[in-house]
Amino acid sequence: MSAIRNLFNKMRPSFEEGGKLHAFRSVFDGFETFALVPNDTSKTGVNIHDAIDSKRIMSIVVIALVPAMLFGMYNIGYQNYLAAGTLAGASFFEIFAYGFLAVLPKVLVSYIVGLGIEFAWAQWKGEEIQEGYLVSGFIIPLIVPIGCPLWMLALACAFSVIFCKEIFGGTGMNIFNPAIAARMFLFFAYPSKMTGDQVWVAQDSIFGLGNTLPDGFTAATPLGQMAQGINPDASICNMICGFIPGSIGETSLIAIAIGAVILLWTGIASWRTMLSVFVGGAVLACIFEQTGQSMVWWHHFILGGFAFGAVFMATDPVTSSRTTTGQYIYGFLIGAMAVIIRVMNAGYPEGMMLAIFFGNMCAPMIDHFIVERNISKRLKRGGIK
Repeated sequence: MSAIRNLFNKMRPSFEEGGKLHAFRSVFDGFETFALVPNDTSKTGVNIHDAIDSKRIMSIVVIALVPAMLFGMYNIGYQNYLAAGTLAGASFFEIFAYGFLAVLPKVLVSYIVGLGIEFAWAQWKGEEIQEGYLVSGFIIPLIVPIGCPLWMLALACAFSVIFCKEIFGGTGMNIFNPAIAARMFLFFAYPSKMTGDQVWVAQDSIFGLGNTLPDGFTAATPLGQMAQGINPDASICNMICGFIPGSIGETSLIAIAIGAVILLWTGIASWRTMLSVFVGGAVLACIFEQTGQSMVWWHHFILGGFAFGAVFMATDPVTSSRTTTGQYIYGFLIGAMAVIIRVMNAGYPEGMMLAIFFGNMCAPMIDHFIVERNISKRLKRGGIK
Protein backbone atom coordinates (compact mmCIF):
# COMPACT_ATOMS: atom_id res chain seq x y z
CA MET A 1 0.00 0.00 0.00
CA SER A 2 2.88 2.39 0.76
CA ALA A 3 4.27 1.81 -2.75
CA ILE A 4 0.92 2.85 -4.27
CA ARG A 5 0.78 5.93 -2.06
CA ASN A 6 4.35 6.88 -3.00
CA LEU A 7 3.48 6.52 -6.67
CA PHE A 8 0.53 8.90 -6.36
CA ASN A 9 2.62 11.35 -4.28
CA LYS A 10 5.26 11.37 -7.00
CA MET A 11 2.68 12.04 -9.72
CA ARG A 12 0.64 14.64 -7.80
CA PRO A 13 2.74 17.77 -8.59
CA SER A 14 2.10 17.33 -12.31
CA PHE A 15 -1.67 17.48 -11.72
CA GLU A 16 -1.76 20.34 -9.19
CA GLU A 17 -2.13 24.04 -10.00
CA GLY A 18 0.70 25.03 -12.33
CA GLY A 19 1.55 21.46 -13.29
CA LYS A 20 1.74 20.43 -16.93
CA LEU A 21 -1.21 18.04 -16.48
CA HIS A 22 -3.34 20.37 -14.36
CA ALA A 23 -6.22 20.11 -16.83
CA PHE A 24 -6.62 16.45 -15.83
CA ARG A 25 -6.71 17.08 -12.08
CA SER A 26 -10.15 15.50 -11.71
CA VAL A 27 -8.99 12.32 -13.47
CA PHE A 28 -6.00 11.99 -11.15
CA ASP A 29 -8.15 12.65 -8.11
CA GLY A 30 -10.66 10.02 -9.21
CA PHE A 31 -8.01 7.30 -9.51
CA GLU A 32 -6.28 8.33 -6.27
CA THR A 33 -9.41 8.30 -4.13
CA PHE A 34 -10.46 4.99 -5.62
CA ALA A 35 -7.13 3.34 -4.80
CA LEU A 36 -6.52 5.05 -1.44
CA VAL A 37 -8.57 6.55 1.38
CA PRO A 38 -8.17 10.36 1.09
CA ASN A 39 -6.23 12.14 3.84
CA ASP A 40 -8.36 15.28 3.55
CA THR A 41 -10.56 16.07 6.57
CA SER A 42 -13.33 18.59 7.12
CA LYS A 43 -12.30 21.79 8.88
CA THR A 44 -15.65 23.55 9.33
CA GLY A 45 -19.36 22.84 9.30
CA VAL A 46 -21.43 19.95 10.55
CA ASN A 47 -20.25 16.62 9.18
CA ILE A 48 -20.99 12.95 9.69
CA HIS A 49 -17.81 10.93 10.18
CA ASP A 50 -17.88 7.28 9.22
CA ALA A 51 -15.37 4.54 8.50
CA ILE A 52 -16.60 4.08 4.93
CA ASP A 53 -17.02 6.43 1.99
CA SER A 54 -19.04 6.26 -1.20
CA LYS A 55 -16.34 4.52 -3.23
CA ARG A 56 -16.05 1.78 -0.62
CA ILE A 57 -19.84 1.35 -0.61
CA MET A 58 -19.88 1.06 -4.39
CA SER A 59 -17.04 -1.47 -4.27
CA ILE A 60 -18.98 -3.69 -1.86
CA VAL A 61 -22.04 -3.59 -4.13
CA VAL A 62 -19.88 -4.64 -7.08
CA ILE A 63 -18.51 -7.55 -5.01
CA ALA A 64 -22.10 -8.56 -4.21
CA LEU A 65 -22.88 -8.53 -7.94
CA VAL A 66 -19.95 -10.78 -8.87
CA PRO A 67 -21.77 -14.11 -8.16
CA ALA A 68 -24.61 -13.11 -10.49
CA MET A 69 -22.11 -12.01 -13.12
CA LEU A 70 -20.06 -15.23 -12.96
CA PHE A 71 -23.10 -17.47 -13.08
CA GLY A 72 -24.54 -15.39 -15.91
CA MET A 73 -21.38 -15.99 -17.91
CA TYR A 74 -21.62 -19.73 -17.35
CA ASN A 75 -25.33 -19.79 -18.18
CA ILE A 76 -24.74 -18.00 -21.50
CA GLY A 77 -22.40 -20.79 -22.55
CA TYR A 78 -24.70 -23.44 -21.06
CA GLN A 79 -27.71 -22.22 -23.06
CA ASN A 80 -25.71 -22.10 -26.29
CA TYR A 81 -24.35 -25.63 -25.95
CA LEU A 82 -27.75 -26.89 -24.78
CA ALA A 83 -29.54 -25.39 -27.79
CA ALA A 84 -26.99 -26.94 -30.16
CA GLY A 85 -27.26 -30.35 -28.49
CA THR A 86 -23.53 -30.47 -27.69
CA LEU A 87 -23.72 -29.87 -23.94
CA ALA A 88 -22.68 -33.42 -23.03
CA GLY A 89 -19.36 -33.09 -24.86
CA ALA A 90 -18.45 -29.66 -23.50
CA SER A 91 -16.23 -29.09 -20.47
CA PHE A 92 -16.88 -26.58 -17.70
CA PHE A 93 -14.04 -24.41 -18.99
CA GLU A 94 -15.39 -24.35 -22.54
CA ILE A 95 -18.89 -23.42 -21.36
CA PHE A 96 -17.66 -20.67 -19.02
CA ALA A 97 -15.09 -19.33 -21.49
CA TYR A 98 -17.75 -18.96 -24.16
CA GLY A 99 -20.00 -17.00 -21.80
CA PHE A 100 -17.08 -14.92 -20.54
CA LEU A 101 -16.09 -13.89 -24.05
CA ALA A 102 -19.73 -13.11 -24.89
CA VAL A 103 -20.34 -10.95 -21.81
CA LEU A 104 -16.94 -9.21 -21.52
CA PRO A 105 -17.50 -6.83 -24.50
CA LYS A 106 -20.75 -5.64 -22.92
CA VAL A 107 -19.02 -4.87 -19.62
CA LEU A 108 -16.22 -3.04 -21.42
CA VAL A 109 -18.62 -0.98 -23.54
CA SER A 110 -20.67 -0.08 -20.47
CA TYR A 111 -17.68 1.19 -18.53
CA ILE A 112 -15.86 2.82 -21.44
CA VAL A 113 -18.92 4.80 -22.55
CA GLY A 114 -20.29 5.58 -19.08
CA LEU A 115 -16.99 6.44 -17.39
CA GLY A 116 -15.82 8.29 -20.49
CA ILE A 117 -18.82 10.60 -20.21
CA GLU A 118 -18.32 10.90 -16.43
CA PHE A 119 -14.65 11.87 -16.90
CA ALA A 120 -15.44 14.33 -19.69
CA TRP A 121 -18.26 15.89 -17.67
CA ALA A 122 -16.02 16.29 -14.60
CA GLN A 123 -13.29 17.92 -16.70
CA TRP A 124 -15.77 20.27 -18.33
CA LYS A 125 -17.31 21.31 -15.01
CA GLY A 126 -14.01 21.36 -13.12
CA GLU A 127 -15.39 18.97 -10.50
CA GLU A 128 -14.32 15.70 -8.90
CA ILE A 129 -15.18 12.49 -10.71
CA GLN A 130 -18.16 10.86 -9.06
CA GLU A 131 -18.21 7.19 -8.21
CA GLY A 132 -21.86 6.31 -8.82
CA TYR A 133 -21.30 4.73 -12.25
CA LEU A 134 -19.02 2.09 -10.75
CA VAL A 135 -22.16 0.12 -9.82
CA SER A 136 -24.40 1.22 -12.70
CA GLY A 137 -21.75 0.20 -15.22
CA PHE A 138 -21.69 -3.29 -13.70
CA ILE A 139 -25.47 -3.67 -13.45
CA ILE A 140 -26.42 -2.51 -16.95
CA PRO A 141 -24.78 -5.47 -18.78
CA LEU A 142 -26.47 -7.84 -16.31
CA ILE A 143 -30.02 -6.69 -17.04
CA VAL A 144 -29.93 -6.89 -20.83
CA PRO A 145 -30.30 -9.98 -23.04
CA ILE A 146 -27.13 -11.50 -24.44
CA GLY A 147 -28.45 -10.68 -27.91
CA CYS A 148 -28.38 -6.92 -27.29
CA PRO A 149 -25.99 -5.30 -29.84
CA LEU A 150 -23.05 -3.36 -28.40
CA TRP A 151 -23.96 -0.12 -30.18
CA MET A 152 -27.41 -0.18 -28.57
CA LEU A 153 -25.84 -0.78 -25.18
CA ALA A 154 -23.53 2.18 -25.75
CA LEU A 155 -26.48 4.44 -26.57
CA ALA A 156 -28.33 3.27 -23.47
CA CYS A 157 -25.32 3.94 -21.24
CA ALA A 158 -24.90 7.42 -22.68
CA PHE A 159 -28.59 8.16 -22.22
CA SER A 160 -28.63 7.00 -18.60
CA VAL A 161 -25.51 8.95 -17.60
CA ILE A 162 -26.43 12.20 -19.35
CA PHE A 163 -30.21 12.41 -18.99
CA CYS A 164 -30.82 10.49 -15.76
CA LYS A 165 -27.74 11.42 -13.75
CA GLU A 166 -25.59 14.36 -14.78
CA ILE A 167 -28.34 16.83 -15.67
CA PHE A 168 -29.77 16.30 -12.17
CA GLY A 169 -26.42 17.15 -10.57
CA GLY A 170 -24.59 13.82 -10.56
CA THR A 171 -24.33 11.04 -8.01
CA GLY A 172 -26.65 11.56 -5.05
CA MET A 173 -28.92 13.98 -6.93
CA ASN A 174 -30.51 11.71 -9.55
CA ILE A 175 -34.18 10.87 -9.20
CA PHE A 176 -34.20 7.65 -11.23
CA ASN A 177 -31.86 4.67 -11.08
CA PRO A 178 -29.47 5.00 -14.09
CA ALA A 179 -29.43 1.25 -14.75
CA ILE A 180 -33.23 1.17 -14.88
CA ALA A 181 -33.18 4.17 -17.21
CA ALA A 182 -30.76 2.36 -19.55
CA ARG A 183 -32.97 -0.71 -19.73
CA MET A 184 -36.12 1.38 -20.27
CA PHE A 185 -34.39 3.25 -23.08
CA LEU A 186 -33.55 -0.04 -24.80
CA PHE A 187 -36.97 -1.54 -24.21
CA PHE A 188 -38.94 1.36 -25.67
CA ALA A 189 -36.44 2.36 -28.40
CA TYR A 190 -35.54 -1.15 -29.60
CA PRO A 191 -38.22 -3.55 -28.31
CA SER A 192 -37.36 -6.29 -30.81
CA LYS A 193 -33.88 -6.58 -29.28
CA MET A 194 -35.20 -6.75 -25.71
CA THR A 195 -38.12 -9.15 -26.11
CA GLY A 196 -39.00 -12.13 -28.25
CA ASP A 197 -37.59 -15.65 -28.37
CA GLN A 198 -34.28 -15.02 -30.17
CA VAL A 199 -32.49 -12.56 -27.87
CA TRP A 200 -31.85 -14.73 -24.82
CA VAL A 201 -29.34 -17.25 -26.21
CA ALA A 202 -26.00 -16.38 -27.84
CA GLN A 203 -26.23 -17.83 -31.33
CA ASP A 204 -22.71 -17.54 -32.74
CA SER A 205 -19.41 -19.30 -32.14
CA ILE A 206 -16.70 -17.19 -30.46
CA PHE A 207 -13.03 -18.00 -31.15
CA GLY A 208 -13.94 -21.60 -31.86
CA LEU A 209 -15.98 -21.96 -28.68
CA GLY A 210 -19.70 -22.58 -28.67
CA ASN A 211 -21.92 -23.21 -31.66
CA THR A 212 -23.49 -21.20 -34.45
CA LEU A 213 -27.22 -21.77 -34.13
CA PRO A 214 -29.63 -21.63 -37.10
CA ASP A 215 -31.29 -18.31 -37.89
CA GLY A 216 -34.72 -19.64 -37.01
CA PHE A 217 -33.69 -20.71 -33.52
CA THR A 218 -36.00 -19.53 -30.70
CA ALA A 219 -35.82 -19.85 -26.92
CA ALA A 220 -38.59 -18.26 -24.87
CA THR A 221 -38.05 -17.50 -21.19
CA PRO A 222 -40.13 -19.47 -18.65
CA LEU A 223 -41.77 -16.21 -17.53
CA GLY A 224 -42.82 -15.47 -21.10
CA GLN A 225 -44.20 -18.98 -21.50
CA MET A 226 -46.22 -18.72 -18.28
CA ALA A 227 -47.60 -15.34 -19.34
CA GLN A 228 -48.97 -17.06 -22.47
CA GLY A 229 -50.50 -19.87 -20.43
CA ILE A 230 -47.86 -22.38 -21.53
CA ASN A 231 -46.15 -24.67 -19.07
CA PRO A 232 -42.44 -23.77 -19.06
CA ASP A 233 -39.85 -26.22 -20.35
CA ALA A 234 -37.56 -25.71 -17.35
CA SER A 235 -37.89 -27.50 -14.03
CA ILE A 236 -38.31 -25.70 -10.71
CA CYS A 237 -34.74 -26.66 -9.81
CA ASN A 238 -33.38 -25.07 -12.99
CA MET A 239 -35.46 -21.95 -12.38
CA ILE A 240 -33.98 -21.53 -8.89
CA CYS A 241 -30.43 -22.38 -9.92
CA GLY A 242 -30.69 -20.21 -13.04
CA PHE A 243 -30.23 -22.64 -15.94
CA ILE A 244 -32.89 -20.89 -18.01
CA PRO A 245 -32.89 -18.27 -20.79
CA GLY A 246 -33.04 -14.71 -19.51
CA SER A 247 -31.07 -11.52 -18.96
CA ILE A 248 -27.43 -12.17 -18.15
CA GLY A 249 -27.45 -11.67 -14.39
CA GLU A 250 -31.10 -12.20 -13.47
CA THR A 251 -31.61 -15.96 -13.80
CA SER A 252 -29.95 -17.46 -10.70
CA LEU A 253 -31.85 -16.99 -7.45
CA ILE A 254 -28.94 -18.57 -5.56
CA ALA A 255 -26.35 -16.13 -6.93
CA ILE A 256 -28.67 -13.21 -6.19
CA ALA A 257 -29.23 -14.51 -2.65
CA ILE A 258 -25.46 -14.57 -2.08
CA GLY A 259 -25.32 -10.94 -3.14
CA ALA A 260 -28.23 -10.10 -0.84
CA VAL A 261 -26.42 -11.66 2.13
CA ILE A 262 -23.32 -9.56 1.40
CA LEU A 263 -25.34 -6.34 1.13
CA LEU A 264 -27.33 -7.02 4.31
CA TRP A 265 -24.33 -8.25 6.32
CA THR A 266 -22.33 -5.11 5.47
CA GLY A 267 -25.35 -2.86 6.09
CA ILE A 268 -25.18 -1.38 2.58
CA ALA A 269 -28.76 -2.27 1.58
CA SER A 270 -31.94 -1.71 3.57
CA TRP A 271 -33.51 -4.98 4.71
CA ARG A 272 -36.81 -3.13 5.12
CA THR A 273 -36.94 -2.21 1.45
CA MET A 274 -35.77 -5.63 0.31
CA LEU A 275 -38.25 -7.51 2.48
CA SER A 276 -41.13 -5.21 1.60
CA VAL A 277 -40.63 -5.79 -2.13
CA PHE A 278 -41.12 -9.53 -1.65
CA VAL A 279 -44.04 -9.01 0.74
CA GLY A 280 -45.79 -6.65 -1.69
CA GLY A 281 -45.23 -9.07 -4.55
CA ALA A 282 -46.46 -12.04 -2.49
CA VAL A 283 -49.65 -10.28 -1.39
CA LEU A 284 -50.68 -9.27 -4.89
CA ALA A 285 -49.59 -12.58 -6.41
CA CYS A 286 -51.70 -14.50 -3.87
CA ILE A 287 -54.71 -12.30 -4.61
CA PHE A 288 -54.36 -12.85 -8.36
CA GLU A 289 -53.77 -16.57 -7.86
CA GLN A 290 -57.02 -16.88 -5.89
CA THR A 291 -58.90 -15.24 -8.75
CA GLY A 292 -57.36 -17.63 -11.25
CA GLN A 293 -55.53 -14.88 -13.14
CA SER A 294 -51.96 -15.66 -12.18
CA MET A 295 -49.30 -18.35 -11.88
CA VAL A 296 -48.38 -19.86 -8.51
CA TRP A 297 -47.51 -16.86 -6.34
CA TRP A 298 -43.90 -17.78 -5.53
CA HIS A 299 -43.05 -18.34 -9.19
CA HIS A 300 -42.87 -14.56 -9.52
CA PHE A 301 -39.81 -14.56 -7.26
CA ILE A 302 -37.79 -17.13 -9.19
CA LEU A 303 -38.56 -15.90 -12.71
CA GLY A 304 -37.59 -12.76 -14.54
CA GLY A 305 -35.88 -9.86 -12.82
CA PHE A 306 -38.00 -9.73 -9.66
CA ALA A 307 -35.33 -10.99 -7.23
CA PHE A 308 -32.49 -9.08 -8.93
CA GLY A 309 -34.48 -5.85 -8.89
CA ALA A 310 -35.50 -6.28 -5.26
CA VAL A 311 -31.93 -6.91 -4.08
CA PHE A 312 -29.77 -4.64 -6.22
CA MET A 313 -31.92 -1.85 -7.67
CA ALA A 314 -34.89 -1.20 -5.40
CA THR A 315 -32.40 -0.79 -2.51
CA ASP A 316 -30.39 1.91 -4.29
CA PRO A 317 -29.84 4.44 -1.44
CA VAL A 318 -30.04 7.44 -3.78
CA THR A 319 -33.32 6.75 -5.55
CA SER A 320 -35.18 4.79 -2.86
CA SER A 321 -37.08 6.04 0.17
CA ARG A 322 -34.83 7.10 3.06
CA THR A 323 -37.20 7.20 6.02
CA THR A 324 -37.72 3.99 7.98
CA THR A 325 -41.48 3.88 7.49
CA GLY A 326 -41.12 5.07 3.93
CA GLN A 327 -38.90 2.11 3.06
CA TYR A 328 -41.69 -0.30 3.97
CA ILE A 329 -44.18 1.60 1.81
CA TYR A 330 -41.72 2.07 -1.05
CA GLY A 331 -40.74 -1.60 -1.17
CA PHE A 332 -44.33 -2.84 -0.91
CA LEU A 333 -45.36 -0.51 -3.73
CA ILE A 334 -42.63 -1.85 -6.04
CA GLY A 335 -43.41 -5.52 -5.36
CA ALA A 336 -47.14 -5.01 -5.78
CA MET A 337 -46.74 -2.94 -8.95
CA ALA A 338 -44.40 -5.51 -10.52
CA VAL A 339 -46.96 -8.29 -10.10
CA ILE A 340 -49.83 -6.10 -11.30
CA ILE A 341 -47.95 -5.27 -14.51
CA ARG A 342 -47.00 -8.92 -15.04
CA VAL A 343 -50.51 -10.22 -14.61
CA MET A 344 -52.59 -7.46 -16.16
CA ASN A 345 -50.40 -6.80 -19.20
CA ALA A 346 -50.00 -10.02 -21.17
CA GLY A 347 -47.80 -8.28 -23.74
CA TYR A 348 -45.22 -7.36 -21.14
CA PRO A 349 -44.62 -10.25 -18.72
CA GLU A 350 -41.64 -8.60 -16.99
CA GLY A 351 -42.87 -5.74 -14.78
CA MET A 352 -40.00 -5.14 -12.37
CA MET A 353 -38.34 -2.45 -14.47
CA LEU A 354 -41.41 -0.23 -14.67
CA ALA A 355 -42.26 -0.92 -11.02
CA ILE A 356 -38.88 0.32 -9.79
CA PHE A 357 -39.10 3.35 -12.09
CA PHE A 358 -42.52 4.14 -10.63
CA GLY A 359 -41.18 3.58 -7.11
CA ASN A 360 -38.29 5.98 -7.75
CA MET A 361 -40.80 8.59 -8.85
CA CYS A 362 -42.88 8.16 -5.70
CA ALA A 363 -40.01 7.88 -3.18
CA PRO A 364 -39.59 11.65 -2.54
CA MET A 365 -43.34 12.05 -2.07
CA ILE A 366 -43.46 9.11 0.37
CA ASP A 367 -40.62 10.56 2.43
CA HIS A 368 -42.22 14.01 2.37
CA PHE A 369 -45.48 12.78 3.88
CA ILE A 370 -43.67 10.62 6.45
CA VAL A 371 -41.55 13.58 7.60
CA GLU A 372 -44.56 15.91 7.70
CA ARG A 373 -46.48 13.35 9.74
CA ASN A 374 -43.62 13.02 12.21
CA ILE A 375 -43.37 16.80 12.56
CA SER A 376 -47.12 17.05 13.16
CA LYS A 377 -47.01 14.34 15.84
CA ARG A 378 -44.13 16.02 17.66
CA LEU A 379 -45.88 19.36 17.61
CA LYS A 380 -49.00 17.77 19.10
CA ARG A 381 -46.98 16.09 21.84
CA GLY A 382 -45.50 19.46 22.70
CA GLY A 383 -48.89 21.15 22.74
CA ILE A 384 -47.93 23.42 19.85
CA LYS A 385 -50.57 24.27 17.27
